[in-house]
Amino acid sequence: MAAAVTPGLTPEQISAIDAAHLWHPYSTIGAEAVPPVVAVAAHGAWLTLIRDDRPIRALDAMSSWWTAIHGHGHPVLDAALTTQLATMNHVMFGGLTHEPAARLGRLLVELTPPGLDTVFFSDSGSVAVEVAVKMALQYWRSRGRPAKHRLMTWRGGYHGDTFTPMSICDPDGGMHSLWTDILARQVFAPQVPRDYDPHYSAAFEAQLAVHAGELAAVAVEPVVQGAGGMRFHDPRYLRDVREICRRHEVLLIFDEIATGFGRTGELFAADHAGVSPDIMCVGKALTGGYLSLAATLCTTEVAHTISTGAAGALMHGPTFMANPLACAVSVASIEVLLTQDWRSRISEISGGLTAGLKPARALPAVADVRVCGAIGVIECDRPVDLAVATPAALDQGVWLRPFRNLIYAMPPYICPPAEIAQITSAMVEVARLVV
Repeated sequence: MAAAVTPGLTPEQISAIDAAHLWHPYSTIGAEAVPPVVAVAAHGAWLTLIRDDRPIRALDAMSSWWTAIHGHGHPVLDAALTTQLATMNHVMFGGLTHEPAARLGRLLVELTPPGLDTVFFSDSGSVAVEVAVKMALQYWRSRGRPAKHRLMTWRGGYHGDTFTPMSICDPDGGMHSLWTDILARQVFAPQVPRDYDPHYSAAFEAQLAVHAGELAAVAVEPVVQGAGGMRFHDPRYLRDVREICRRHEVLLIFDEIATGFGRTGELFAADHAGVSPDIMCVGKALTGGYLSLAATLCTTEVAHTISTGAAGALMHGPTFMANPLACAVSVASIEVLLTQDWRSRISEISGGLTAGLKPARALPAVADVRVCGAIGVIECDRPVDLAVATPAALDQGVWLRPFRNLIYAMPPYICPPAEIAQITSAMVEVARLVV
């Protein structure tokens, strides 16, 4: 029997249905420490949430998991989506192509580091990483070297929640350690340091050399290791790993899902080092937070080798690959970014985060405070209690989503100094309450 169509649900009804049927990310069904807050609207950098049966406004300090770089409901992005919807909402990408995909592909090739001339669209960051790994494996099979089937990475990383990306997340301290015994066995180098140490790179090369005959690729998050711990490292390590991979005939994959499109102060984190990987993944901010879309870019050498190998094709094809709506809004988002002085905006946000988070250094539970571009992090020496942190941040008019021992913000680029100050004030207050 078909469910009746309802004109709308009250916040109470939404919460009741949610509690009965909906499973949220990284949560225990029916037993969440903090029940999900009902969101009813989002405009600019602000969310409208229901709290104590009434609407409140809260700054989206997370850019809705690092996607909404222009805030919510941007008129240019809205118009791009509406215009595209009137023409074509979706067509399969097998055997067909279309203008939004062509325009977005051209933009990505022009803007990403030199040499990344081929674009494969997918529907999420995890899938983009899956595709990157599949490219690397198929590249070596096409060259008649199937023994090169493993990956190497730094400890402390995060690359997604599907099985291949999970295998290169931190095997001990990461969120996927539950699966370590059944995931593919990869090669893990020690945690990359924050400050540059050439001895670390030498040790990395020595470890890689031992496994070079079986390594298809090194896969790393450049400059910022995101959900694995929000750690930053000197870009010179990227130059070193680029040369090491070249010397030992190992492909290099950069996972820029979290860092792409200006977040670190350069358009892509790889630009801090001036190096190009063989394969690169982008996502999250690609559509400006409107729709799910990701892309994996590779060099002509990688693409040509795969295409002339025994299989004759890259064996992957998402159903919603290159969705016209997602591609159109992505083009609009990138154009909005490039037509403003985005470097100055990121620099201003970075300065505001640095100044606003400084008082946290004196708090007893705080182990470190760090800022990179438009990313601000307070690392505590003990876990942050969401049941305490969420209401404390909402009291300050800010939506935060701490995890483990980290209180962090990745705000929309449209936030003026006063809003950045409001965000940092809330972060410091949450850190003050960590016991």
